[in-house]
Amino acid sequence: MTVHQLNQLLLVCSLVLLVAVAAVRISSRSGLPSLLVYLAIGILMGQDGVGGIHFDDAALTQIFGYAALVVILAEGGLGTKWRDIRPVLPAASALALAGVAVSVGVTAAGAHYLVGLEWRQALIIGAVVSSTDAAAVFSVLRRIPLPARVTGTLEAESGFNDAPVVILVVAFSTAGPVAHWYVLLGEIALELAIGAALGLAVGWLGSWGLRRVALPASGLYPIAVLAIAVAAYAAGALAHGSGFLAVYLASMALGNAGLPHWPATRGFAEGLGWLAQIGMFVLLGLLVTPHELGDDVWPALVIGLVLTVVARPLSVVASLTPFRVPRRQQILMSWAGLRGAVPIILATIPMVNGVEASRRIFNIVFVLVAVYTLVQGPTLPWLARALRLGEGPETADLGIESAPLERLRGHLLSVTIPANSRMHGVEINELRLPAGAAVTLVVRDGRSFVPLPTTVLRRGDELLVVATDPVREAAERRLRAVSRGGKLAGWLGTGGEENGR
Repeated sequence: MTVHQLNQLLLVCSLVLLVAVAAVRISSRSGLPSLLVYLAIGILMGQDGVGGIHFDDAALTQIFGYAALVVILAEGGLGTKWRDIRPVLPAASALALAGVAVSVGVTAAGAHYLVGLEWRQALIIGAVVSSTDAAAVFSVLRRIPLPARVTGTLEAESGFNDAPVVILVVAFSTAGPVAHWYVLLGEIALELAIGAALGLAVGWLGSWGLRRVALPASGLYPIAVLAIAVAAYAAGALAHGSGFLAVYLASMALGNAGLPHWPATRGFAEGLGWLAQIGMFVLLGLLVTPHELGDDVWPALVIGLVLTVVARPLSVVASLTPFRVPRRQQILMSWAGLRGAVPIILATIPMVNGVEASRRIFNIVFVLVAVYTLVQGPTLPWLARALRLGEGPETADLGIESAPLERLRGHLLSVTIPANSRMHGVEINELRLPAGAAVTLVVRDGRSFVPLPTTVLRRGDELLVVATDPVREAAERRLRAVSRGGKLAGWLGTGGEENGR
Protein backbone atom coordinates (compact mmCIF):
# COMPACT_ATOMS: atom_id res chain seq x y z
CA MET A 1 0.00 0.00 0.00
CA THR A 2 1.36 3.40 -0.99
CA VAL A 3 1.22 6.53 1.16
CA HIS A 4 -1.40 7.98 -1.20
CA GLN A 5 -3.59 4.89 -0.83
CA LEU A 6 -3.18 5.01 2.94
CA ASN A 7 -4.29 8.65 2.98
CA GLN A 8 -7.34 7.75 0.90
CA LEU A 9 -8.20 4.91 3.26
CA LEU A 10 -7.87 7.18 6.30
CA LEU A 11 -10.13 9.76 4.64
CA VAL A 12 -12.81 7.16 3.88
CA CYS A 13 -12.64 5.70 7.41
CA SER A 14 -12.90 9.14 9.03
CA LEU A 15 -15.90 10.07 6.86
CA VAL A 16 -17.62 6.79 7.71
CA LEU A 17 -17.03 7.39 11.43
CA LEU A 18 -18.38 10.94 11.20
CA VAL A 19 -21.52 9.74 9.40
CA ALA A 20 -21.95 6.92 11.92
CA VAL A 21 -21.58 9.28 14.89
CA ALA A 22 -24.11 11.67 13.37
CA ALA A 23 -26.45 8.73 12.85
CA VAL A 24 -26.47 8.08 16.61
CA ARG A 25 -28.60 11.21 16.95
CA ILE A 26 -31.14 9.78 14.51
CA SER A 27 -31.28 6.42 16.26
CA SER A 28 -31.62 7.99 19.71
CA ARG A 29 -34.55 10.17 18.58
CA SER A 30 -36.35 7.37 16.72
CA GLY A 31 -35.71 4.61 19.26
CA LEU A 32 -34.06 2.45 16.61
CA PRO A 33 -31.00 0.52 17.74
CA SER A 34 -28.01 2.11 16.05
CA LEU A 35 -26.96 -1.23 14.56
CA LEU A 36 -29.47 -0.77 11.73
CA VAL A 37 -27.89 2.53 10.73
CA TYR A 38 -24.39 1.04 10.76
CA LEU A 39 -25.53 -2.02 8.81
CA ALA A 40 -27.04 0.31 6.22
CA ILE A 41 -23.73 2.17 5.93
CA GLY A 42 -21.92 -1.13 5.32
CA ILE A 43 -24.47 -2.19 2.69
CA LEU A 44 -24.16 1.15 0.89
CA MET A 45 -20.38 0.74 0.82
CA GLY A 46 -20.67 -2.86 -0.45
CA GLN A 47 -20.75 -4.35 -3.90
CA ASP A 48 -24.46 -3.60 -4.43
CA GLY A 49 -24.15 -0.05 -3.08
CA VAL A 50 -22.52 3.17 -4.14
CA GLY A 51 -19.14 2.13 -2.73
CA GLY A 52 -18.79 -0.98 -4.86
CA ILE A 53 -16.49 -2.69 -2.35
CA HIS A 54 -16.38 -6.47 -2.83
CA PHE A 55 -15.89 -8.21 0.52
CA ASP A 56 -16.67 -11.85 1.26
CA ASP A 57 -14.14 -12.92 3.91
CA ALA A 58 -16.31 -14.61 6.54
CA ALA A 59 -13.29 -15.75 8.60
CA LEU A 60 -11.94 -12.20 8.91
CA THR A 61 -15.41 -10.93 9.79
CA GLN A 62 -15.69 -13.54 12.52
CA ILE A 63 -12.31 -12.55 14.02
CA PHE A 64 -13.11 -8.84 14.03
CA GLY A 65 -16.62 -9.58 15.30
CA TYR A 66 -15.28 -11.54 18.26
CA ALA A 67 -12.81 -8.74 19.06
CA ALA A 68 -15.55 -6.12 18.90
CA LEU A 69 -17.85 -8.25 21.04
CA VAL A 70 -15.15 -8.46 23.72
CA VAL A 71 -14.96 -4.66 23.85
CA ILE A 72 -18.77 -4.31 23.90
CA LEU A 73 -19.14 -6.84 26.72
CA ALA A 74 -16.35 -5.09 28.64
CA GLU A 75 -18.12 -1.72 28.29
CA GLY A 76 -21.41 -3.28 29.36
CA GLY A 77 -19.85 -4.96 32.38
CA LEU A 78 -18.13 -1.76 33.48
CA GLY A 79 -21.47 0.04 33.47
CA THR A 80 -23.38 -2.67 35.36
CA LYS A 81 -23.94 -1.92 39.04
CA TRP A 82 -23.61 -4.86 41.37
CA ARG A 83 -26.53 -3.71 43.51
CA ASP A 84 -28.82 -3.96 40.45
CA ILE A 85 -27.52 -7.28 39.18
CA ARG A 86 -27.18 -9.21 42.46
CA PRO A 87 -30.89 -9.80 43.15
CA VAL A 88 -31.57 -11.06 39.60
CA LEU A 89 -28.58 -13.34 39.09
CA PRO A 90 -30.54 -16.61 39.52
CA ALA A 91 -33.31 -15.48 37.16
CA ALA A 92 -30.84 -14.17 34.56
CA SER A 93 -28.83 -17.40 34.73
CA ALA A 94 -31.97 -19.48 34.22
CA LEU A 95 -32.94 -17.31 31.26
CA ALA A 96 -29.45 -17.66 29.76
CA LEU A 97 -29.40 -21.46 30.13
CA ALA A 98 -32.87 -23.04 30.30
CA GLY A 99 -34.27 -20.19 28.23
CA VAL A 100 -31.72 -20.75 25.48
CA ALA A 101 -32.53 -24.48 25.41
CA VAL A 102 -36.26 -23.82 25.00
CA SER A 103 -35.65 -21.14 22.37
CA VAL A 104 -33.30 -23.34 20.33
CA GLY A 105 -35.72 -26.27 20.34
CA VAL A 106 -38.86 -24.31 19.43
CA THR A 107 -37.15 -22.17 16.77
CA ALA A 108 -35.42 -25.15 15.18
CA ALA A 109 -38.72 -27.04 15.02
CA GLY A 110 -40.35 -24.07 13.30
CA ALA A 111 -37.46 -23.78 10.81
CA HIS A 112 -37.70 -27.50 10.01
CA TYR A 113 -41.46 -27.99 9.76
CA LEU A 114 -42.55 -24.57 8.45
CA VAL A 115 -39.63 -23.62 6.21
CA GLY A 116 -38.38 -27.10 5.29
CA LEU A 117 -34.75 -26.75 6.40
CA GLU A 118 -32.78 -29.88 7.27
CA TRP A 119 -32.45 -30.54 10.97
CA ARG A 120 -28.78 -29.52 11.16
CA GLN A 121 -29.47 -26.23 9.41
CA ALA A 122 -32.58 -25.67 11.54
CA LEU A 123 -30.64 -26.32 14.76
CA ILE A 124 -27.88 -23.94 13.68
CA ILE A 125 -30.38 -21.15 13.02
CA GLY A 126 -32.21 -21.92 16.27
CA ALA A 127 -28.96 -21.64 18.24
CA VAL A 128 -27.69 -18.57 16.39
CA VAL A 129 -30.81 -16.45 16.94
CA SER A 130 -31.33 -17.57 20.55
CA SER A 131 -28.61 -15.23 21.80
CA THR A 132 -29.71 -11.72 22.72
CA ASP A 133 -27.25 -9.03 21.70
CA ALA A 134 -25.40 -7.11 24.41
CA ALA A 135 -24.89 -4.01 22.26
CA ALA A 136 -28.57 -3.79 21.30
CA VAL A 137 -29.79 -4.47 24.83
CA PHE A 138 -27.43 -1.97 26.47
CA SER A 139 -28.13 0.79 23.94
CA VAL A 140 -31.94 0.46 24.06
CA LEU A 141 -32.69 -0.44 27.68
CA ARG A 142 -30.51 2.26 29.23
CA ARG A 143 -32.68 4.90 27.55
CA ILE A 144 -35.92 3.51 28.99
CA PRO A 145 -36.80 4.04 32.70
CA LEU A 146 -37.68 0.42 33.47
CA PRO A 147 -37.70 -1.27 36.89
CA ALA A 148 -34.21 -2.25 37.98
CA ARG A 149 -35.24 -5.91 38.12
CA VAL A 150 -36.22 -5.95 34.45
CA THR A 151 -33.18 -4.05 33.21
CA GLY A 152 -30.79 -6.03 35.38
CA THR A 153 -32.20 -9.39 34.24
CA LEU A 154 -32.05 -8.51 30.54
CA GLU A 155 -28.55 -7.03 30.74
CA ALA A 156 -27.22 -10.01 32.70
CA GLU A 157 -28.89 -12.41 30.27
CA SER A 158 -27.23 -10.72 27.30
CA GLY A 159 -23.87 -11.00 29.04
CA PHE A 160 -24.35 -14.65 30.04
CA ASN A 161 -26.08 -16.32 27.10
CA ASP A 162 -23.31 -15.85 24.52
CA ALA A 163 -21.31 -18.69 26.06
CA PRO A 164 -23.82 -21.56 25.77
CA VAL A 165 -24.97 -20.36 22.34
CA VAL A 166 -21.40 -20.31 20.94
CA ILE A 167 -20.88 -23.88 22.17
CA LEU A 168 -24.11 -25.04 20.53
CA VAL A 169 -23.41 -23.29 17.20
CA VAL A 170 -19.89 -24.77 17.03
CA ALA A 171 -21.22 -28.24 17.90
CA PHE A 172 -23.97 -28.09 15.27
CA SER A 173 -21.54 -26.71 12.65
CA THR A 174 -18.92 -29.44 13.12
CA ALA A 175 -18.72 -32.22 10.55
CA GLY A 176 -20.05 -35.58 11.70
CA PRO A 177 -22.87 -36.46 14.08
CA VAL A 178 -23.96 -33.94 16.69
CA ALA A 179 -22.94 -34.83 20.24
CA HIS A 180 -25.59 -36.13 22.63
CA TRP A 181 -27.45 -33.51 24.61
CA TYR A 182 -25.90 -34.55 27.92
CA VAL A 183 -22.39 -34.15 26.44
CA LEU A 184 -23.25 -30.64 25.25
CA LEU A 185 -24.75 -29.86 28.65
CA GLY A 186 -21.54 -30.97 30.37
CA GLU A 187 -19.40 -28.88 28.02
CA ILE A 188 -21.55 -25.82 28.61
CA ALA A 189 -21.40 -26.23 32.40
CA LEU A 190 -17.63 -26.74 32.39
CA GLU A 191 -16.90 -23.77 30.11
CA LEU A 192 -19.18 -21.50 32.10
CA ALA A 193 -17.55 -22.53 35.38
CA ILE A 194 -14.04 -21.95 34.03
CA GLY A 195 -14.98 -18.62 32.49
CA ALA A 196 -16.74 -17.38 35.62
CA ALA A 197 -13.88 -18.37 37.92
CA LEU A 198 -11.19 -16.80 35.75
CA GLY A 199 -13.23 -13.68 35.05
CA LEU A 200 -13.88 -12.98 38.72
CA ALA A 201 -10.28 -13.78 39.65
CA VAL A 202 -8.77 -11.52 36.98
CA GLY A 203 -11.23 -8.73 37.78
CA TRP A 204 -10.52 -8.88 41.51
CA LEU A 205 -6.75 -9.03 41.08
CA GLY A 206 -6.82 -6.21 38.54
CA SER A 207 -8.91 -3.92 40.74
CA TRP A 208 -6.74 -4.75 43.76
CA GLY A 209 -3.63 -3.74 41.85
CA LEU A 210 -5.07 -0.55 40.34
CA ARG A 211 -6.31 0.65 43.72
CA ARG A 212 -2.85 0.30 45.25
CA VAL A 213 -0.57 1.46 42.43
CA ALA A 214 -0.60 5.13 41.46
CA LEU A 215 0.06 5.30 37.72
CA PRO A 216 2.11 8.29 36.48
CA ALA A 217 -0.71 9.63 34.24
CA SER A 218 -4.49 9.55 34.61
CA GLY A 219 -4.85 8.53 30.95
CA LEU A 220 -3.21 5.19 31.75
CA TYR A 221 -6.07 4.04 33.99
CA PRO A 222 -8.63 3.53 31.19
CA ILE A 223 -6.04 1.64 29.14
CA ALA A 224 -5.15 -0.55 32.12
CA VAL A 225 -8.81 -1.36 32.86
CA LEU A 226 -9.54 -2.38 29.26
CA ALA A 227 -6.30 -4.39 29.13
CA ILE A 228 -7.36 -6.32 32.24
CA ALA A 229 -10.79 -7.01 30.73
CA VAL A 230 -9.25 -8.29 27.49
CA ALA A 231 -6.78 -10.40 29.50
CA ALA A 232 -9.76 -12.04 31.24
CA TYR A 233 -11.22 -13.01 27.87
CA ALA A 234 -7.89 -14.41 26.68
CA ALA A 235 -7.36 -16.36 29.91
CA GLY A 236 -10.85 -17.85 29.73
CA ALA A 237 -10.52 -18.83 26.07
CA LEU A 238 -7.04 -20.34 26.48
CA ALA A 239 -8.26 -22.38 29.45
CA HIS A 240 -11.07 -23.79 27.25
CA GLY A 241 -13.64 -21.80 29.19
CA SER A 242 -16.07 -19.10 28.18
CA GLY A 243 -14.02 -16.03 27.34
CA PHE A 244 -17.17 -13.96 26.83
CA LEU A 245 -18.44 -14.70 30.33
CA ALA A 246 -14.95 -14.07 31.72
CA VAL A 247 -14.65 -10.60 30.19
CA TYR A 248 -18.16 -9.62 31.32
CA LEU A 249 -17.63 -10.71 34.94
CA ALA A 250 -14.11 -9.24 35.11
CA SER A 251 -15.43 -5.91 33.81
CA MET A 252 -18.27 -5.99 36.30
CA ALA A 253 -15.78 -6.56 39.13
CA LEU A 254 -13.65 -3.65 37.90
CA GLY A 255 -16.68 -1.40 37.47
CA ASN A 256 -17.79 -1.88 41.06
CA ALA A 257 -14.37 -1.54 42.70
CA GLY A 258 -14.23 2.26 43.05
CA LEU A 259 -11.13 2.68 40.89
CA PRO A 260 -9.27 6.00 40.55
CA HIS A 261 -10.31 8.34 37.71
CA TRP A 262 -13.47 6.29 37.20
CA PRO A 263 -15.57 8.77 35.16
CA ALA A 264 -12.68 9.16 32.69
CA THR A 265 -12.33 5.38 32.48
CA ARG A 266 -16.05 4.93 31.95
CA GLY A 267 -16.08 7.55 29.20
CA PHE A 268 -13.11 5.96 27.46
CA ALA A 269 -14.75 2.52 27.56
CA GLU A 270 -18.03 3.92 26.25
CA GLY A 271 -16.27 5.60 23.32
CA LEU A 272 -14.33 2.44 22.53
CA GLY A 273 -17.56 0.45 22.72
CA TRP A 274 -19.19 2.76 20.17
CA LEU A 275 -16.18 2.41 17.90
CA ALA A 276 -16.36 -1.39 18.16
CA GLN A 277 -20.08 -1.35 17.34
CA ILE A 278 -19.59 0.90 14.33
CA GLY A 279 -16.73 -1.17 12.91
CA MET A 280 -18.46 -4.49 13.55
CA PHE A 281 -21.81 -3.52 12.02
CA VAL A 282 -20.25 -1.82 9.00
CA LEU A 283 -18.17 -4.93 8.34
CA LEU A 284 -21.24 -7.15 8.62
CA GLY A 285 -23.05 -4.86 6.20
CA LEU A 286 -20.16 -5.26 3.75
CA LEU A 287 -20.32 -9.05 4.03
CA VAL A 288 -23.96 -9.30 3.05
CA THR A 289 -24.97 -9.31 -0.63
CA PRO A 290 -28.40 -7.64 -0.91
CA HIS A 291 -29.34 -9.08 -4.32
CA GLU A 292 -29.03 -12.60 -2.85
CA LEU A 293 -31.52 -11.93 -0.04
CA GLY A 294 -34.74 -12.09 -2.07
CA ASP A 295 -35.38 -15.83 -1.74
CA ASP A 296 -34.58 -15.79 1.99
CA VAL A 297 -36.88 -12.98 3.10
CA TRP A 298 -39.98 -15.16 3.55
CA PRO A 299 -38.16 -17.94 5.51
CA ALA A 300 -36.55 -15.26 7.70
CA LEU A 301 -39.94 -13.68 8.45
CA VAL A 302 -41.49 -17.05 9.33
CA ILE A 303 -38.60 -18.14 11.57
CA GLY A 304 -38.48 -14.70 13.18
CA LEU A 305 -42.20 -14.85 13.91
CA VAL A 306 -41.79 -18.24 15.57
CA LEU A 307 -38.86 -16.91 17.59
CA THR A 308 -40.55 -13.68 18.67
CA VAL A 309 -44.11 -14.84 19.27
CA VAL A 310 -43.60 -18.44 20.44
CA ALA A 311 -40.02 -19.38 21.35
CA ARG A 312 -39.01 -16.27 23.29
CA PRO A 313 -42.21 -16.03 25.38
CA LEU A 314 -42.04 -19.76 26.18
CA SER A 315 -38.40 -19.46 27.25
CA VAL A 316 -39.22 -16.49 29.49
CA VAL A 317 -42.21 -18.21 31.09
CA ALA A 318 -40.31 -21.47 31.65
CA SER A 319 -37.28 -19.69 33.11
CA LEU A 320 -38.83 -16.92 35.21
CA THR A 321 -42.08 -18.40 36.56
CA PRO A 322 -40.23 -20.29 39.34
CA PHE A 323 -38.81 -16.93 40.49
CA ARG A 324 -42.32 -15.42 40.75
CA VAL A 325 -41.59 -12.69 38.22
CA PRO A 326 -44.85 -10.74 37.64
CA ARG A 327 -46.68 -11.49 34.41
CA ARG A 328 -46.35 -7.94 33.11
CA GLN A 329 -42.59 -8.05 33.49
CA GLN A 330 -42.49 -11.41 31.71
CA ILE A 331 -44.42 -9.94 28.78
CA LEU A 332 -41.99 -7.03 28.51
CA MET A 333 -38.94 -9.30 28.74
CA SER A 334 -40.42 -11.54 26.07
CA TRP A 335 -40.58 -8.59 23.68
CA ALA A 336 -37.21 -7.18 24.80
CA GLY A 337 -35.15 -10.18 23.63
CA LEU A 338 -33.31 -7.98 21.14
CA ARG A 339 -31.10 -9.53 18.49
CA GLY A 340 -28.22 -7.68 16.91
CA ALA A 341 -24.71 -8.26 15.68
CA VAL A 342 -24.07 -11.35 17.82
CA PRO A 343 -26.41 -13.67 15.84
CA ILE A 344 -24.99 -12.36 12.56
CA ILE A 345 -21.43 -12.96 13.77
CA LEU A 346 -22.35 -16.46 14.95
CA ALA A 347 -23.87 -17.12 11.52
CA THR A 348 -20.33 -16.85 10.08
CA ILE A 349 -19.25 -19.97 12.03
CA PRO A 350 -21.03 -22.45 9.68
CA MET A 351 -19.67 -20.46 6.71
CA VAL A 352 -16.09 -20.83 7.97
CA ASN A 353 -16.68 -24.54 8.72
CA GLY A 354 -18.11 -25.18 5.25
CA VAL A 355 -21.58 -26.30 6.36
CA GLU A 356 -23.95 -27.00 3.47
CA ALA A 357 -26.21 -24.01 2.67
CA SER A 358 -24.27 -21.87 5.15
CA ARG A 359 -24.66 -18.78 2.96
CA ARG A 360 -28.43 -19.20 3.08
CA ILE A 361 -28.26 -19.52 6.86
CA PHE A 362 -26.32 -16.25 7.03
CA ASN A 363 -28.83 -14.47 4.77
CA ILE A 364 -31.82 -15.71 6.80
CA VAL A 365 -30.24 -14.58 10.05
CA PHE A 366 -29.32 -11.19 8.58
CA VAL A 367 -32.86 -10.49 7.33
CA LEU A 368 -34.41 -11.78 10.56
CA VAL A 369 -32.24 -9.54 12.74
CA ALA A 370 -32.75 -6.45 10.59
CA VAL A 371 -36.55 -6.81 10.30
CA TYR A 372 -37.37 -7.75 13.88
CA THR A 373 -34.98 -5.20 15.38
CA LEU A 374 -36.80 -2.60 13.30
CA VAL A 375 -40.05 -3.81 14.85
CA GLN A 376 -39.03 -4.45 18.46
CA GLY A 377 -36.68 -1.54 19.19
CA PRO A 378 -39.05 1.41 18.58
CA THR A 379 -42.09 -0.34 20.12
CA LEU A 380 -40.38 -1.32 23.38
CA PRO A 381 -40.98 2.07 25.14
CA TRP A 382 -44.63 2.00 24.04
CA LEU A 383 -45.09 -1.52 25.45
CA ALA A 384 -43.45 -0.50 28.73
CA ARG A 385 -45.92 2.38 29.08
CA ALA A 386 -48.86 0.15 28.10
CA LEU A 387 -47.87 -2.35 30.80
CA ARG A 388 -47.36 0.53 33.28
CA LEU A 389 -43.76 -0.52 33.87
CA GLY A 390 -42.10 2.78 33.04
CA GLU A 391 -40.67 4.41 36.15
CA GLY A 392 -40.09 8.08 36.79
CA PRO A 393 -36.55 9.46 36.67
CA GLU A 394 -34.41 7.77 39.27
CA THR A 395 -31.96 9.61 41.47
CA ALA A 396 -28.81 9.77 39.39
CA ASP A 397 -25.78 8.01 40.76
CA LEU A 398 -23.27 10.48 42.13
CA GLY A 399 -20.23 10.81 39.88
CA ILE A 400 -17.04 10.66 41.92
CA GLU A 401 -13.62 10.81 40.29
CA SER A 402 -10.67 9.83 42.45
CA ALA A 403 -7.12 11.01 41.79
CA PRO A 404 -4.52 9.29 44.01
CA LEU A 405 -2.02 11.52 45.84
CA GLU A 406 0.67 8.90 46.27
CA ARG A 407 3.27 10.82 48.26
CA LEU A 408 0.64 12.42 50.49
CA ARG A 409 -1.05 9.05 51.13
CA GLY A 410 -4.42 10.44 50.18
CA HIS A 411 -6.96 10.91 47.41
CA LEU A 412 -8.54 13.97 45.81
CA LEU A 413 -12.20 13.23 45.06
CA SER A 414 -14.00 15.31 42.44
CA VAL A 415 -17.76 15.22 42.98
CA THR A 416 -20.49 16.68 40.74
CA ILE A 417 -23.98 16.92 42.25
CA PRO A 418 -26.60 15.72 39.68
CA ALA A 419 -29.78 17.68 39.00
CA ASN A 420 -32.05 15.25 40.90
CA SER A 421 -29.64 14.44 43.73
CA ARG A 422 -30.94 14.65 47.29
CA MET A 423 -27.67 16.27 48.28
CA HIS A 424 -29.28 19.53 47.13
CA GLY A 425 -30.05 21.60 50.21
CA VAL A 426 -27.69 19.68 52.51
CA GLU A 427 -25.14 21.63 54.56
CA ILE A 428 -21.48 20.64 54.51
CA ASN A 429 -21.52 19.56 58.17
CA GLU A 430 -24.64 17.44 57.49
CA LEU A 431 -22.64 15.25 55.10
CA ARG A 432 -21.05 13.68 58.21
CA LEU A 433 -17.93 12.60 56.38
CA PRO A 434 -15.62 10.31 58.34
CA ALA A 435 -12.64 11.79 60.15
CA GLY A 436 -9.83 12.16 57.63
CA ALA A 437 -12.09 13.48 54.85
CA ALA A 438 -13.15 17.08 54.23
CA VAL A 439 -14.73 19.26 51.54
CA THR A 440 -11.99 21.73 50.65
CA LEU A 441 -13.45 23.59 47.66
CA VAL A 442 -16.83 24.24 46.02
CA VAL A 443 -17.24 25.38 42.41
CA ARG A 444 -20.61 27.02 41.76
CA ASP A 445 -21.63 28.86 38.59
CA GLY A 446 -18.00 29.09 37.52
CA ARG A 447 -16.89 30.61 40.86
CA SER A 448 -14.69 28.76 43.35
CA PHE A 449 -14.78 29.26 47.12
CA VAL A 450 -13.74 27.52 50.31
CA PRO A 451 -16.93 26.37 52.05
CA LEU A 452 -17.94 26.87 55.65
CA PRO A 453 -19.49 24.04 57.69
CA THR A 454 -22.87 25.75 57.17
CA THR A 455 -22.51 26.16 53.38
CA VAL A 456 -25.62 24.74 51.68
CA LEU A 457 -24.92 22.57 48.65
CA ARG A 458 -26.87 22.99 45.43
CA ARG A 459 -27.50 20.88 42.37
CA GLY A 460 -24.75 21.38 39.81
CA ASP A 461 -22.10 22.14 42.43
CA GLU A 462 -18.66 20.61 41.98
CA LEU A 463 -16.87 19.58 45.16
CA LEU A 464 -13.26 18.78 45.86
CA VAL A 465 -12.97 16.35 48.77
CA VAL A 466 -9.63 15.35 50.24
CA ALA A 467 -9.58 11.92 51.92
CA THR A 468 -6.80 9.88 53.45
CA ASP A 469 -6.22 6.33 52.22
CA PRO A 470 -7.93 4.55 55.15
CA VAL A 471 -11.21 6.50 54.83
CA ARG A 472 -11.44 7.02 51.08
CA GLU A 473 -13.93 4.20 50.49
CA ALA A 474 -16.02 5.22 53.52
CA ALA A 475 -16.13 8.81 52.27
CA GLU A 476 -17.32 7.71 48.83
CA ARG A 477 -20.01 5.48 50.32
CA ARG A 478 -21.22 8.30 52.54
CA LEU A 479 -21.39 10.79 49.67
CA ARG A 480 -23.40 8.35 47.55
CA ALA A 481 -25.71 7.57 50.46
CA VAL A 482 -26.49 11.27 51.02
CA SER A 483 -26.99 11.77 47.28
CA ARG A 484 -29.64 9.03 47.28
CA GLY A 485 -31.20 9.48 50.70
CA GLY A 486 -30.51 13.08 51.73
CA LYS A 487 -29.04 14.24 55.02
CA LEU A 488 -31.05 11.66 56.96
CA ALA A 489 -29.38 8.76 55.17
CA GLY A 490 -28.20 6.12 57.64
CA TRP A 491 -24.68 6.28 59.02
CA LEU A 492 -21.89 4.05 57.67
CA GLY A 493 -22.30 0.31 58.03
CA THR A 494 -26.08 0.31 58.24
CA GLY A 495 -26.36 -1.62 54.95
CA GLY A 496 -28.62 -0.85 52.04
CA GLU A 497 -27.70 1.06 48.94
CA GLU A 498 -25.24 3.36 50.62
CA ASN A 499 -22.78 0.49 50.79
CA GLY A 500 -22.94 -0.32 47.09
CA ARG A 501 -21.99 1.47 43.97
